[in-house]
Parts: sequence; C-alpha cells; structure tokens
Amino acid sequence: MTESPSVPPIDDHWRDYLEKGEPHLKYGRRVFSALPSDPRCRVCTAPFGGVGGPVMRMIGRKPSTANPHLCTACENHLRKHHGGAEVSGSMLFADVRGSTVLAEKLSPGEFKALMERYYGVAARAVIDHEGAIDKFVGDEIVAMFYPSLAGERHAAAAVKAARDILRATGHGSPGGPWAPVGAGVHTGKVWYGAVGEGPHVDLTALGDVVNTAARLAGAAGSGEVLVSAEAANVIGLETGLERRSLLLKGKELPFEVVVVEVGTSIP
Repeated sequence: MTESPSVPPIDDHWRDYLEKGEPHLKYGRRVFSALPSDPRCRVCTAPFGGVGGPVMRMIGRKPSTANPHLCTACENHLRKHHGGAEVSGSMLFADVRGSTVLAEKLSPGEFKALMERYYGVAARAVIDHEGAIDKFVGDEIVAMFYPSLAGERHAAAAVKAARDILRATGHGSPGGPWAPVGAGVHTGKVWYGAVGEGPHVDLTALGDVVNTAARLAGAAGSGEVLVSAEAANVIGLETGLERRSLLLKGKELPFEVVVVEVGTSIP
C-alpha cells in the first residue's frame, strides 16, 4: 500500500513573508526598479547592469554565482529560510505564440534579440504591478503575485500585468504585434517558497493554481488573456466580456474563463 505524502509543517517565517512582507523589501523594490538597468534580481529587482549595477554591488547585491537570476542578498535569504507556505495568490503565464515559426523565419541572432526584447517588456509589466518573476522558460514568462507584494488584489494585479504585456508587444496597435502573445491568469491557494539543495536555491510556486494558469496560457490565442472565472469574480470584471468553457488537460469538467484583451478595463 502506497503511503500518502506527508504534509510539510506550516512555516511561520514564510507565511509572514508572503502575507505581510518585509517593509524594506517592498520599499527597496520601488527604488531598485527605478534604477537602470536589466537584467535584474527576480525578487528585489536590484539591477545588475547599467549605472545601477555598480551601486547595487556596493551594497552587496550582485548576481549570485549559483543562480544569476538572484542577487546575493536574496539568495542568502532563501538559503537561510529554506521552506515555504501555502497562501492565497495569483499566477500569470504569458508566452509568444508560434515561436517555432518565428525562429524559422529569423536568424538565431535575430530570434535571440526578439526574445530578449520580449523578456524585457514582460518583466517590466510584472514589476510595475508588484509581481515577482518565477522564471523564463523558452518563449514564456511565469510570474507570481502574492499579498505582501501585490496586496489583497493580487488577482487584479496579475491581469493588469498580462494586459500590459499585450500592449507592450504591440497588440492593439495599427501595425499589429511585433510578438504575438497569449496569457493565462488563475488565483487560489499556492505554495510559494525556496526549492533546491545546497547553494542552488530558487523561489518558485507549486500547486494546481500554477498548473491551471499554464493550461490557460496554452489555450489563449494571440492578443488574449484567459482569466479563470474564480479570478474574474474576485476582481469584479465586467459581465459583458466574452466567456468560454474550455476542456483543459487534467480537468474532468469544463473550465470557465473570461477573455481579457488589450483594451479591457480592469477595476
């Protein structure tokens, strides 16, 4: 008989970190995000390049050698507090549609430049709406919105960030998008925390909400953000928006979503 996996104990430090936050982190993100330039720490947004890079290095925030997506200060925090907690949060997945076809039409260098441009505008939209970047995976950005950063209206922040990614990639402009993007947003209970062993640690999110948001992004067309009905209800999205019933992999019943586009007003 297979034993059920044990439930990890509640980590009070992580619960406080994710729900209440540390005042200096939120203040620091606002200051750091205004300094040039990318790339940045995915947690505190400390810049690694431009004129901001040397300033950050002076205060001990340089790229980690184990994880170049984190600064040394944030990496040390994750190592010291290895663990996590379940909290209410929202997830955003946004990826470039038809990236394989785009790669066939462009040289490797041109495709790299296009993806770096996409990563830059997508990361900026997430940061502007107080989200944390989980990872870049191929042609996709994955972002987390939890209460200590994005506040209680974290679902609205995630949808606004997704909509701004569409706008920043040219959706709704006369010439059309320079990168066709589709996105998905879902909200609910998410496990956030530090994963990995030894010096190789990272901040990530796990759970059904994460998997569902990924499925929604995969089902979205270019210029669409598919928002779960749960998230739409929490946000209070207008009732006149298009609604769809989708059959998502791993879901037994049809999944209800609301379609948000670049011109959609979000409360």
